[in-house]
Amino acid sequence: MRIVRDIKKYLSYSVVAAKAQLESEVANSYLNWLWWIIEPLCMMFVYAFIFGTVFNIKEKNHALFIFIGLMMYDFFSRSVKSSIKIVKRNKQIVTKVYIPKFILIISELFVNGFKMLMCLLVTFTMMIFMGIPFTWHIILLIPIFISLFLFTFSICTYLTHLGVFIEDLSNVINIILKLLFYFTGVFYSIKTKFPEPYGKIVLRGYPVAKLIDYTREVLLYANNINFLYLLALTGISIILSIIGIYIIYKNENTYVKMI
Repeated sequence: MRIVRDIKKYLSYSVVAAKAQLESEVANSYLNWLWWIIEPLCMMFVYAFIFGTVFNIKEKNHALFIFIGLMMYDFFSRSVKSSIKIVKRNKQIVTKVYIPKFILIISELFVNGFKMLMCLLVTFTMMIFMGIPFTWHIILLIPIFISLFLFTFSICTYLTHLGVFIEDLSNVINIILKLLFYFTGVFYSIKTKFPEPYGKIVLRGYPVAKLIDYTREVLLYANNINFLYLLALTGISIILSIIGIYIIYKNENTYVKMI
């Protein structure tokens, strides 16, 4: 299968490219990689104050509750936004040597995934200071993050294709992402703030919100999750990804002409 062959062949490139991008981002910064942690922490304090104090929206361990939501939503939104112009942004590479364009997406996901893992370490540190016990449920983060990675990748494949042809797509997606942010439950619980059955509809129909909810369940409350949902989401994401990759394969020569 061509997809599998290309992943094996170019996976090392995506890792090296991700490492180079991470190093370039902090090359001229005094705080270097700490900015990847400082930014979500600052946003956590802002949202905790505004929605916890001003609007009186509070959850148990509210600051950490918000931080987990920001950590995962940032991975999704950054990856989606960067995928739109990823072919044009890598024009120097795309026009000189052949590389499957979906490999560029994987590289970008590695970059944002590394930043998310850094934030996860901060999450564990905050759990220790807050006295939240670590249970065996923590291993459930593995299938949750795999599902998030695959779902995000599947969305990015289509946006990468469309982004080559539609110049204003990034503006439209930015608006959609800002709208989705408030339906993701970053600073509140969808299950308690949405009246039935709308809360369940949002969680089932919006995978990012569901995966954030699952992460909170296993880390903060030591609860089990619905593996059937994760399995279904993973399967759908793989199918969508395969279709998206073949669309990219079919149009790769056109991409070079367009940019």
